Amino acid sequence: MTGPETMTGETMTGKQTMTGKQTMTGEQTMTGRTLVAGVGNVFQRDDAFGVEVVRLLAERPTTPGVQIRDFGIRGVHLAYDLLDGCDLFVLVDAAARGAEPGTVTVLEVEPKGAPADGGDPFAVPVIDAHSLAPDDIFALLASLGGRPGKSLVVACEPADTGAGMGLSEPVQAALPHAVRAVEDILREHRTEEKGD
Repeated sequence: MTGPETMTGETMTGKQTMTGKQTMTGEQTMTGRTLVAGVGNVFQRDDAFGVEVVRLLAERPTTPGVQIRDFGIRGVHLAYDLLDGCDLFVLVDAAARGAEPGTVTVLEVEPKGAPADGGDPFAVPVIDAHSLAPDDIFALLASLGGRPGKSLVVACEPADTGAGMGLSEPVQAALPHAVRAVEDILREHRTEEKGD
């Protein structure tokens, strides 16, 4: 992932998932809403990772205030949905980061707001509405004036994003790890809310 947002984190293959953090300034409005969004193209093999993870999550019981949604290739719709605000945003997607295929990484991302120097907040590159990478979604959201609360990306290293349907073997094997990572994030967020 490249672009206006920088995501850092540590990765582990298999059953373990590590997290990384960044910081941001700016104000957010607390909404009590959590959005878990899967994105990806089901016709490009491993790019369907996010879609498959949210499909599995949707089959499980959820907590009030938590929305599990498949946005597929509709990244622009996701950005507009985020304008309604949310305290926790979890984006699930395939993302090539140079790790072993099937590696699941959890990254905390704090998107930049509009330029503080008075620069043009709409000076973002022209984007393809059907192939937004996570950093493109955050850039579009910032240009629209949106700012979710805590934002996390649950990413999986793809093996094959060529034309075709069905996940590769290592990415298919990573699905339960990603589902568990999202459930752990949601559990931790509930615990933090109760502690406040």
